[in-house]
Amino acid sequence: MFIDLLRSRRMVRKFEDRPVEREALDLLVEAALRAPSSKNSTPWEFVVVTDRDRLEKLSVAKPHGAAFVKGAGAVFVVCADPGTSDVWVEDASIAATLLHLTAFDLGLGSCWVQLRGREHAPGRSSSDYVAELLGLREGLEVDCLVAVGHPAESKEGHPASSLQHDKVSFERYGRSERV
Repeated sequence: MFIDLLRSRRMVRKFEDRPVEREALDLLVEAALRAPSSKNSTPWEFVVVTDRDRLEKLSVAKPHGAAFVKGAGAVFVVCADPGTSDVWVEDASIAATLLHLTAFDLGLGSCWVQLRGREHAPGRSSSDYVAELLGLREGLEVDCLVAVGHPAESKEGHPASSLQHDKVSFERYGRSERV
């Protein structure tokens, strides 16, 4: 069941030094392209990076929280065109989520790297850095990176006891019991 996948999935930041197979990349691309979007506007676009030199450069797209990217087998650069949809951030995020879930279903690990609204260096956004590095067309914004690879670490899913049920209300905010 799908809930079992959600119960056992975790972010992975350590990857084996081996490529992600072409068949798996093709399935990940298909999953991303099947992502729902508001009014079927499909504002997202993706760049799949497997070249070690580019992965190394992507790993410094922001000062903290991206270094592990250099060890991934592949990175999906999730972009979108704000001119296509006013909810491009949400649409791109849905696609990124599908990449994570599909990766796990394929036996791969993955981890999100937030880039939207982040700086590569003072006065230079992470999005601009990645756009230049990858030759993105004008108008595309980078939402995030999704690093994917064969996991070199094993993590248990979060236990049910860690779920924050206090953040759920029923019928009216602050109401903790169903009627």
